Amino acid sequence: MSVTTILAPARPIGLAAPLSAACASLMGGAMVLAMLGHAMLDTSDPGWMLAGPLGWDPTQYQLAWRFFAQAPWQWPPGLNPDGGLELAGGIFHADAIPLLALPMKLLAPGMAQYWGPWLLACGVLQGFFGWVLMGHATSHPIARVLGAGILLLQPMLLSRMGGHLALGGQFTLLAALALALRAEAIPRRQGLFWAVLLPATALIHAYLLAMVAAIWAADWLRRAVACWRPTLLVEALALPAACAFALWLSGFFSILGGLGAPGYGHMMLDLAGPFDRGDWGRFLPDLPSEPHPESGDVYLGLGGLGLLLLGAACAGGPRPLRRHWPLLAAVLAMLGFAVSHNATLLGQTVTLFEPPAWLEAASSTLRASERFAWPALYLALVLAMIALGRRLSGAQAALALGLLLALQVMDLRPGLARLHGVMAEAQAMPAQGFAPFWAEASSHYRRIRAVPAANLGTDWKPIASIAAQHRMATDAVYLARMDPLALERLQQAMARRLAEGRHEPGTLYVLRDAPSLALARAAMDPARDMLAVIDGMQVLAPGWWVGRATPAAAARGPAPPAADYPPPPPF
Repeated sequence: MSVTTILAPARPIGLAAPLSAACASLMGGAMVLAMLGHAMLDTSDPGWMLAGPLGWDPTQYQLAWRFFAQAPWQWPPGLNPDGGLELAGGIFHADAIPLLALPMKLLAPGMAQYWGPWLLACGVLQGFFGWVLMGHATSHPIARVLGAGILLLQPMLLSRMGGHLALGGQFTLLAALALALRAEAIPRRQGLFWAVLLPATALIHAYLLAMVAAIWAADWLRRAVACWRPTLLVEALALPAACAFALWLSGFFSILGGLGAPGYGHMMLDLAGPFDRGDWGRFLPDLPSEPHPESGDVYLGLGGLGLLLLGAACAGGPRPLRRHWPLLAAVLAMLGFAVSHNATLLGQTVTLFEPPAWLEAASSTLRASERFAWPALYLALVLAMIALGRRLSGAQAALALGLLLALQVMDLRPGLARLHGVMAEAQAMPAQGFAPFWAEASSHYRRIRAVPAANLGTDWKPIASIAAQHRMATDAVYLARMDPLALERLQQAMARRLAEGRHEPGTLYVLRDAPSLALARAAMDPARDMLAVIDGMQVLAPGWWVGRATPAAAARGPAPPAADYPPPPPF
């Protein structure tokens, strides 16, 4: 079947091509180091992840890795029981990037953190796949590097590098678009490339997997329409199976309920979002928007917006992507999902329809729907570059892209400075210290219970940090998803145990609220059990006074704070 080629591959340009690709990759790595600093590359120092300025998410990632690395292997290997006990799932649900966590546990379980090298790799790969995409626009080596730079300096990527670290892997989207835009009707080894990209993305993050899978489905349909081959049927069956196997390895299926969460239709795309500078830009006005955690991160930057305008001015002739209509359909469908049923413009929301309960439940699995605008925005930038490359010579395109990249850098300076400052503050903060009680207690207790159990509950960070530091298990965790039925059962079980004084062997209890404290105080044996305020937390240590000299204050109720309680005699 003869089909007109709209997107021609770049022409061979000798040694300039690999040198250009190397420059784009190095530019990506240099950008990450300039923003985040080289201290994050020290794999023996996770302090910047545990500090407060970056928020709760990096702390969650780091503690999940520490529990996982210290625990014996489970089956499937991605299970992480010490980080959550009955509430635990797999490392997938802690956003700990199973693609790295699984091999690192096998090869380097003593590594304190791998997140800094991951972010550096994200920058390098974003630059490389941006360069690959630019091959559809021009063969000019400098123009390809500069175009890749615009795809690098995007707030939708940069914002994730200061918090949602796994979502820094947006190079997977660029790689998927590069595969889907290949010009041949039946690209060689296309199925093999997808067979690597899809399972790898499944081991990075669920949102990225959903987007990459949609792009793969569109590319598969394009190839099936162009020329049906039996290998396409094999691909259609084998690739979803490979993704399911990868998810199983990561412990994804360990949580049977609770994959959804409230929020779909509330963390949606504002239609003015790409033009709203938020905290990133310096030139355009800050537009009204719906306040939610994802708001303000899809701004394209003044350079990106200028590229779209210039690309529109250069567009003409045959309609691009005529053969790639499945890709356009998939990207537009994801864009519609990002907008959700609550369409929003400049912070003003109009409910277009009320989704049926089953659809809302399914959508809640991917509730932060604004993220699904990423493929459309990246594709729009690439199409603008293609239009630019068609109308201008290579040198002219390089000049235009160079000016746009400079404009992008100048516009994003406030956001870049803010991200650099937050990271520097996190790296400079001293490690949090804890009372010596915990080190001694770790030789007698195997786990720490937080009562009542909760996801992101009170004092979860110090409790989980103490447990990880002293190789104890805990149910004080923060997970991306948690089974609500398992949580309810655990809350009821712990309340009964405290009320009856039936404490689990080898278990410390941190009492998070007044009812739990009252239950523990009423049923405890002051001659055996210690109830004390330690590091600002109410701690019940069953059997603590067995074999020790009990202070007289113990008989009257709570013991003094840990710093003041008398040291026990040696065992």
